[in-house]
Amino acid sequence: MAGVDYPRTFVEFDSWFADETLCRKYLYRLRWPQGYQCPRCKSDSPPWVTSRGYMHCRDCQGEVSVTAGTMFERTRSPLRLWFLAMWFVTSQKDGASALGLQRVLGLGGYQTAWTWLHKLRRAMVRPGRSRLNGYIEVDETYVGGTEKGGKRGRGAENKEIVAIAIEVHKPKGFGRVRMKRIPDASGKSLLPFVCDAVEKGSTVVTDGWAGYDDLAKKGYVHDVNFLSDSGDPAHVLLPGPHRVAGLLKRWLLSTHQGAVIGDHLARVYRANRVTARTKSTNALIFV
Repeated sequence: MAGVDYPRTFVEFDSWFADETLCRKYLYRLRWPQGYQCPRCKSDSPPWVTSRGYMHCRDCQGEVSVTAGTMFERTRSPLRLWFLAMWFVTSQKDGASALGLQRVLGLGGYQTAWTWLHKLRRAMVRPGRSRLNGYIEVDETYVGGTEKGGKRGRGAENKEIVAIAIEVHKPKGFGRVRMKRIPDASGKSLLPFVCDAVEKGSTVVTDGWAGYDDLAKKGYVHDVNFLSDSGDPAHVLLPGPHRVAGLLKRWLLSTHQGAVIGDHLARVYRANRVTARTKSTNALIFV
């Protein structure tokens, strides 16, 4: 809840996390919302805090750090700096690049900023998230590549293939999105993506590409839109994936200057869901 679980503005952020002590208290509340419990002896006795900031159990005399088991474990940087990085990444509409993070935080090197950013991106994927359901549009897009000319669409060379699945609401509007980098546009790559991203029994809408032919056998209601028969362009028959693809490419151009490296593509894109009630839903949408 905004204003309770996380700050709504940077002014509020600055007052919440003015120093290291306040940052540790906030992390303590997140880790033990029902009160501290010793991870060793399970004692509920309130611990006392050592000069090094460790929780010292009054019963077993064991000590544990508030950062143990988190992405901040063994960090030498202040928690406030980490929290500033998280605010910068999540509050910007276009996300953030490692170079931008290095500049705004004054980090010593690009490698540090890159490592921090990838840690945050992995943490933004909610574990155990449910699969898409209902009415789903699925298609692929191609990103990257610097050569002009050549073959377009499926079979294009020197480009990364990204499969897209998006919930379509009736009478209008879009819901959650899932994307994944795949090696090719064959059924061996497309069907596992759909099965991982979409709940069985949902209606899956695709074009007439043969890679989707076995969706009905996998437990889905397969609605095929043949582009050649309709006479409409692809963005009219499958507006959801094409809108997401457009936003993805625009974001790559603005935030990353169009740079695409296949191995890192799965950790770069953050969905900006304007209808989301909390920032926690504005998370990575790659699977």
